[in-house]
Amino acid sequence: MPESDSDFFAELASTITGAYSNYASWLWLQITEPFSATNYLSMLVIASAVVYLGEVFFPWRKEQKLIRKDFWLDTFYMFFNFFIFGLIAFAALSELGVFLLNNGFEAIGLKALDEYFGLQLTKSLSPWTHLLILFIVRDFIQWGIHRCLHRFDCLWRFHKVHHSVEEMGYAAHLRYHWMENIIYNSVQFIPLALLGYGLVDIFVVATISTCIGHLNHANINIRYGVLGYIFNNPRMHIWHHAIKSFEHARYGVNFGISLSCWDYIFGTAYIPSDGRDEALGFEGIENYPDKFISQSISGFTRTP
Repeated sequence: MPESDSDFFAELASTITGAYSNYASWLWLQITEPFSATNYLSMLVIASAVVYLGEVFFPWRKEQKLIRKDFWLDTFYMFFNFFIFGLIAFAALSELGVFLLNNGFEAIGLKALDEYFGLQLTKSLSPWTHLLILFIVRDFIQWGIHRCLHRFDCLWRFHKVHHSVEEMGYAAHLRYHWMENIIYNSVQFIPLALLGYGLVDIFVVATISTCIGHLNHANINIRYGVLGYIFNNPRMHIWHHAIKSFEHARYGVNFGISLSCWDYIFGTAYIPSDGRDEALGFEGIENYPDKFISQSISGFTRTP
């Protein structure tokens, strides 16, 4: 822990500067080494291309255009949330959060986050078991956060960006307000750090989750059978976005991100029909902003 205020602020500035520098280096590698095993940009492009081809050859709503409504807006959101926003703000915020938490822990006589039982747990498990636990724990945390985004008006105002999708397609998966990046990652950080998970682990699981999320939102005629009780899927997730679902439950249904089992366990699952032609969005969507800037601003304003 820094010995004086000047040391503290110097270390704080160094942490933020280093965060930007490290993220910029990582982003440059994403561009210059597209075939790297940990290249998230390439993964995102490949996953998007594969799922989009599925929409082309196996469309669920056959009358929907290939370049559907807001296709390019959703594509911009996809790259903004994963790359531009990360460079501008989130890299520094993440490092700042770790720095402040560790200093806070040390101030009250506790060890830094990465010195707790998580590291021992990491060493005692096989790599695949370790990643499986991360996948399940992370998804359950996200399920809980997702319910809160619907339940509390101050959070719903941001989440409405995602629910402003009126025609479903794979890129709709990543249309969400940048504040959701902060909310999801901030809440996940402490429990995952205590379990000893690092950036490489989260990268692997995030890659899998991104592919599942693309499929959940895709206009693809695909059935999961009994696996639909475990994994989220298009026929389940369409009801999460359906206007009619809010008549069934005030705060919505089917909150699962990658896994559907949480909704069956906690009684929030709802699939009354295949949902193929259901109207999507929310009441009053015709008056909701339809551009990136106006949607970003709307999250900070109170609406009826």
